[in-house]
Amino acid sequence: MSKVAVIAGAALSLAALHVMPGSGSAAEPPSATAPAPAGAAAPASQPAQPEGLQCQEKALSGSGPGFNNSQEISEEAAKKDWLAKALAIYSDANWSTAKNASMECVKQGLYSKCFATGLPCGTQPSSAAAETPKSN
Repeated sequence: MSKVAVIAGAALSLAALHVMPGSGSAAEPPSATAPAPAGAAAPASQPAQPEGLQCQEKALSGSGPGFNNSQEISEEAAKKDWLAKALAIYSDANWSTAKNASMECVKQGLYSKCFATGLPCGTQPSSAAAETPKSN
């Protein structure tokens, strides 16, 4: 009987990893083709992107050091880790200018771990990204 319980617990844990969306993707924005309800306020226009903004073609992913009992802290740790990687590519990168940015969180009991993913964008390549590797 204990083997069945262990297998069932493992299966539920794996299923939870694939099913649990993070707070960043919980609400989908309304479709641009959907008509607005009567009396609804018009959506705010997107802020203008800085001139010369470039985005990397490969998405970066960041997560905190482990599971945390606060999802907010776990989300901030994931963003911080993602930003550290993004700043190595663009010195002015930040989460708000990231393209296709998403946050996904998994829960294990009362604890959560979040993963921030997105294409870093910026106007100023970092000095580390600008250097070309030397070949022998």
